[in-house]
Amino acid sequence: MTDYTIAIYCFIDDFLKKTGYKENPIKKITDAELMTTALVAARYFSGNHQKSMSYMRNHHGVDMIDKSGFNRRLHGLSMQLNALFIGLGSTLKELNTESKYLIDSFPVSVCRNVRIPRNRILKQEAYRGRNASKREYFYGFKVQVITTVEGIPVEYFISAGSFADITAFQAMNIDLPEGSELYGDSGYTDYGLEDFYKECENIQLLIERKSNSKRGDSPALAFIKKQLRKRIETTFSEITAFFPLKIHAVTPEGFLLKVFLFLFAYTLKRVEA
Repeated sequence: MTDYTIAIYCFIDDFLKKTGYKENPIKKITDAELMTTALVAARYFSGNHQKSMSYMRNHHGVDMIDKSGFNRRLHGLSMQLNALFIGLGSTLKELNTESKYLIDSFPVSVCRNVRIPRNRILKQEAYRGRNASKREYFYGFKVQVITTVEGIPVEYFISAGSFADITAFQAMNIDLPEGSELYGDSGYTDYGLEDFYKECENIQLLIERKSNSKRGDSPALAFIKKQLRKRIETTFSEITAFFPLKIHAVTPEGFLLKVFLFLFAYTLKRVEA
């Protein structure tokens, strides 16, 4: 845990310095220390910032601020955190010489269905979605994730729960290297999009085909697509294992920030391994 914490801090601090990031030198806690605390919370304390703050104070001598100030500062650093994730993703893409990637989504519920009328974070019907794998409805968000074939996340996109995978994918601005292959299930079927990426971006979308598809696969290709996609399902299980029984947040922005931190913390864990 100590080694992981130090590694995260060094990564963040080096990235901020390399990008010329400037902060107020008289702050009680630096931005690098604050972001490290949030990621440690996601990795080891189910997103509980108070426990992570106590850990950083007692084991690393960080002069911690009060919880409300911590949360305000953290929300103000959301853009820097996202830039960190994008920078790490770009490095992972450069190291991924196979240029093979996987895409899929997983749902994140804000509350149980019986509590929807009393929910204070979300109110719109657009957030009511269906979890096909569990054959049940949920109320919240859907997280699209692109990973390497080893299951390390490199890109993400969060949409309302009712959005179909292909709808969210059409809204994404994927940034994969030329010559990449992106594997997905039949929910991402869009022949026009496949042709666009192949002709304009030199990216091949290798989507699993339905039995009545106009562009059928050979048995060998169908087997390869199915086998490769198993890894991303394991990735989602490992990410959601960081989640508490209920993600505590009082605003949609706070909820989404915590979901992102879980994803980021998992990515850092995989890179460390």
